[in-house]
Amino acid sequence: MHADNDTAAAVRINPSILAADFVRMADELARIAAADFVHVDVMDNHFVPNLTFGPQMVERIQDTSPVPLDVHLMIDDPERWAPGYAEIGAASVTFHLEAAREPVSLARRLRAVGARAGVAVKPATPVESLFDVLDEFDQILVMTVEPGFGGQSFMPDTMPKLRALAAEARRRGSEVWLQVDGGIGESTIAQAAEAGADTFVAGSAVFGAAHPEQAIVALRDRAHRHHRHPRG
Repeated sequence: MHADNDTAAAVRINPSILAADFVRMADELARIAAADFVHVDVMDNHFVPNLTFGPQMVERIQDTSPVPLDVHLMIDDPERWAPGYAEIGAASVTFHLEAAREPVSLARRLRAVGARAGVAVKPATPVESLFDVLDEFDQILVMTVEPGFGGQSFMPDTMPKLRALAAEARRRGSEVWLQVDGGIGESTIAQAAEAGADTFVAGSAVFGAAHPEQAIVALRDRAHRHHRHPRG
């Protein structure tokens, strides 16, 4: 497991269980022991037009997973629901900037419970409002597809936003992790790493592989080779 590697040069691979076989969840989780985190997408059919699962299922995944949970809340009213996922024991809880009324206050609540606090932005959402509060978050997730469904194509026009965040993080000496989610595979992970991402959500590229652990290692190695923006 690599989740304890917090150095600026580290890269992390977080397989998304949205691409897993839900009926065989324990077996699927066992196949990704080489991952840094398991990415758990919670959708409410309101903030995004899809529905996955809620706290009870996430708690069961928490009990079963060999690696920590990276929970991504694509839901309305995260102020009400997000702290509960931290209380379950999720290592990281990310909510959407577009859904939060007071993102900094919510991030502080998540940290107070003991989770890493993340904030996510949709492809069309500007990131400049986050520059002055970077240190309030442990992770910023730049969506590289429209949130809601797996299997979409990577959107390269989100890379300038990622580069801007990476440059601002370097300027401030911030240790915030920069995560990308959507269409990440062997080719696109290189683009995202070059733009400054250090944490990568991959779904079908991992769970669709014949040997998921080998796929994780290959993705991590490729990201390392292309990562050009160490910070700290």
